Amino acid sequence: MKISYKKLWIKLAENEMSKQDFREKLDIATGTMTKLNKGQEVSMSVILRICDYLDCNIGDICDAVRE
Repeated sequence: MKISYKKLWIKLAENEMSKQDFREKLDIATGTMTKLNKGQEVSMSVILRICDYLDCNIGDICDAVRE
């Protein structure tokens, strides 16, 4: 299984927020942002911070998908 952040990118587009603005507002490290862009695992604390900022649940920003 791997993780997909497609829902996160859709949510950002709906909120008319660029990935750069998103990264800066949440103070996400560039390495972590690279992992998000590549669909790699990031820490739960980052996921929870994103959910808090977007006022959503984990399932609203990512999915576990079969490879």
